[in-house]
Amino acid sequence: MKIIYKYGLVPLAAVLGVCWHLATAAVQEHAPAPAPQVIDDLPADYAADLAAEQRTLVERGRYVARLGDCVACHTGSKTAPMAGGLALETPFGKLYSTNITPDKATGMGGYSFAQFDRAMRKGVAADGRNLYPAMPYPSYAKMTEDDMQALYAYLMQGVTPVQAANQPSEMGFPFNQRWGLSLWNWLFLDDTPFQPQAGQSAEWNRGAYLVQGLGHCGACHTPRGIAFQEKTMTSEGPNGPLFLAGETVEGWRALSLRDLWTPQETAELLKTGRNRHGSVSGNMVDVVQHSTQYMSDGDLLAIGTYLKALPAGKNDLPMQVAQGPAPVIAIPARSVGSTEALATTAAAHYNVPADLYRTRGGLGYLQFCADCHRSDGAGVDGIFPPLAGNRSLQSDNASTLIHIMLTGWTTPVTQAHSRPLTMPAFAQLGNQEIADILNFTRRNWGRKDAPEVQARDVQSLRKTLDAKGENSRPFETPRLARMLDEKNADQLVYGARLNIETRDLLPKNVGNALNCASCHLNAGTVADGSPYIGISAFFPSYAPRAGRVITLEDRINGCFLRSMNGKPLPLDSDEMKAMVALFDWMRNETKPEDKVEGRGVGKISQQIIPNAENGKQIYTQQCALCHGADGEGIKNAKGQWVYPPLWGDESFNIGAGLARTYTAAAFVKRNMPIAFHGNFPLGQGGLSDQDAVDVAEYFSHQPRPDFAPKLKDWPNGKKPADARY
Repeated sequence: MKIIYKYGLVPLAAVLGVCWHLATAAVQEHAPAPAPQVIDDLPADYAADLAAEQRTLVERGRYVARLGDCVACHTGSKTAPMAGGLALETPFGKLYSTNITPDKATGMGGYSFAQFDRAMRKGVAADGRNLYPAMPYPSYAKMTEDDMQALYAYLMQGVTPVQAANQPSEMGFPFNQRWGLSLWNWLFLDDTPFQPQAGQSAEWNRGAYLVQGLGHCGACHTPRGIAFQEKTMTSEGPNGPLFLAGETVEGWRALSLRDLWTPQETAELLKTGRNRHGSVSGNMVDVVQHSTQYMSDGDLLAIGTYLKALPAGKNDLPMQVAQGPAPVIAIPARSVGSTEALATTAAAHYNVPADLYRTRGGLGYLQFCADCHRSDGAGVDGIFPPLAGNRSLQSDNASTLIHIMLTGWTTPVTQAHSRPLTMPAFAQLGNQEIADILNFTRRNWGRKDAPEVQARDVQSLRKTLDAKGENSRPFETPRLARMLDEKNADQLVYGARLNIETRDLLPKNVGNALNCASCHLNAGTVADGSPYIGISAFFPSYAPRAGRVITLEDRINGCFLRSMNGKPLPLDSDEMKAMVALFDWMRNETKPEDKVEGRGVGKISQQIIPNAENGKQIYTQQCALCHGADGEGIKNAKGQWVYPPLWGDESFNIGAGLARTYTAAAFVKRNMPIAFHGNFPLGQGGLSDQDAVDVAEYFSHQPRPDFAPKLKDWPNGKKPADARY
């Protein structure tokens, strides 16, 4: 569902915080999966006999249409671009965008230039009707004559005529009386074209022209008055300090653009949808996708230059970056003690918040957010945004944060980033859970004095947005935060840490780059990701590889040996006891005879014939982003592992199900890649069965360490059909 802002004014509304789905193929016939592509839906239908000079004018007009983001509002159906019909919700009723194709009967084909110019500058249609300012003509009024002529030429000669009648508005009384708009225009409309300031550079003036005019940035980022007018249209005059100072629209906090970053960082965000401070969300995704990514570098830098030059005001909704280094947390030696002590025993180089493991918000963040934003809030460079200094975390009003948690977001598809990344909606979490997580993030990476988010705030916006959690299956995700209610909370928290930070806490037992949570996602709480739910109820049990009945401790140590190239834990160690205690806690009421929904990784047909060449393409398109172009994994600037390698000396060996192609494929199908779509809780899964088999065939056969004792496996002839040895 497309969210239209409060005043019926579509883009710009920048808020910071991640679809693509490959079709299922036939079992034995499979064409290589297509790479994600940028879809340009702005028409370019030029007549073959168009004179060269006129073609140049029309092409320039197409660029002007990009600057004004015309296609975003005037396209209701992608099959009929610019033919209108998009519903625009306002506080006073519903409007529908109009047909601006050159169709003479239903579009603008009968408009003269003078009529078109009047509509763009004064909001008056050819038949004399007043237009609602949902069409941002107060901003477009600043356009130059040359740009207006070029845009007119493009709409008349560069767009295919579409016969599509305009839909009547659904405005209630008295707002359906259009004569009242004449009074509104008399009070608030300044139709004077942009006037360059002699004392400013050409770049500054170009940026001001784009921001104030075609970009109509103030439509969302400038505070509104009692008649829902922008309180100012420029940065000059007595109300100038209010220009782009921020506003709340449709539950999003469109924050201040004044004194914004460096021009280069602003240009990068507008070009790619992301920069080192974060990525766009809300309707700003559409703005980048349809408009700003196509702007010239010079225009993007001009916008950045102008915004940087606007002095911050005392009433701004802040968008500044946090100043100074992140706080350094002292980490004493590891020990099993109180939750207070446990909280500070995380590996020192992670620089994680001190309350990460000892508060409900911290454990909720660790479980549902850290896979992408990392436990230190640093994000993943070029992929997932960092939280430190994030503008929305610094705001007094947490509307944007709550909105994103409840509805999720997807990055724009741009020429620089054709693979969109999706943050799923977390409406499945309770109101208090969301409030706890947001308070934790605001406290640690926003402002220490940020007002507390209350459960009632979440409930109120949930009701407004009609945000409902996806709960189509009986699997219940256990909440790590509930460990704090148990008598052995210290031990349980330590067990969870051992699963998440295995390599750092047990360096003598782990011989590669893996943590338990590298495979058992979200600390072993994700359905179909081999979760720990109920697992301890099924041990002791027979193990085909061992040819005997093994205990849960044996199974844990098998992972250290086979997957992590390491050494087993002593059975009487505090570490082993803590891990078993965690699994016992997650067992809940499960009995040995029960079937637990979501256990294991599911099945995939062994009738599917692998295509390793297509698997290589799938890996490049969907996996390399996190695991490296050559399976080498990703490290951060400090040289610490972020995502583990899939092959090579520091990858898993024959464990983790990777000795079996179809087991690996079943895991991939349901759990990889993450940020692929809106599935709770990681946006995980989404490849077809064939693509999952293909990519599993490709990466599982790459070189990795061996496990010599494998020769003793399958002692009783229990070798699975798809085992590779």
